[in-house]
Amino acid sequence: MNHNYTATANVSSFFMEIGALSRFAGRFFKELFSWPFEFREFLKQCYQMGNKSLLLVGVTGFILGLVFTLQSRPTLLEFGAVSWMPSMISISIVREIGPVIIALICAGRIGSSIGAELGSMRVTEQIDAMEVSGTNPFKFLVVTRILAATLMLPVLILIGDLIALFGSALVEYVKGNVSFLLYFNEVFEAIKFSDLMPATIKSFFFGFAIGVVGCFKGYNSSKGTEGVGKASNSAVVFTSLLLFIIDFIAVFVSDIIYG
Repeated sequence: MNHNYTATANVSSFFMEIGALSRFAGRFFKELFSWPFEFREFLKQCYQMGNKSLLLVGVTGFILGLVFTLQSRPTLLEFGAVSWMPSMISISIVREIGPVIIALICAGRIGSSIGAELGSMRVTEQIDAMEVSGTNPFKFLVVTRILAATLMLPVLILIGDLIALFGSALVEYVKGNVSFLLYFNEVFEAIKFSDLMPATIKSFFFGFAIGVVGCFKGYNSSKGTEGVGKASNSAVVFTSLLLFIIDFIAVFVSDIIYG
């Protein structure tokens, strides 16, 4: 009986949190289209999220391209289909592997950072002080961060994909004596608009999810320093789950559209 009650309470609290997150996202859209817009803070957040995540994304993309090609090569050699390597790797990275892996890396880097930053501001009453002084903390802190995450993640994913393809080309150059020019000619012949468009659109949703969840967890943080750590941790966990759900929906919809 007690177990059933606990399970019901957990499910209930989960749906209550989903509802609170939806209201939070709705408030973002409401505040986004009201004047004034904190443009300087928005540019600062773009720099923080984009430039400071670039090295991490670049290293992740490069290793992804190397490992994926090294793992795939023996199987394709066995079937005598090694000439398909550039097209197979490029479509896999651009469509699915690149966006998802880089979004997960950014969820850890950006989501936890937003959760910890806003959480510490909440528990030290800086957000309350902003409200008292007449500043709109939601517009200044939340709107700028969500918008920056939404716009910067597609750029980071594009850069990560290109570096991953370079890593893959490097393996083929060393192992298969394939020139970079030939490799990338094959890549650009293989990739179609129907591969790029769904991947680009879902990357905006990935960025939005990272920004919304990180801000939501941090902005509503409580219980002192313990709450800050909890906000940062739960932002990463919840965002990672949400990214997989968004990816499933994106793949399902694009499969219906592009067949």
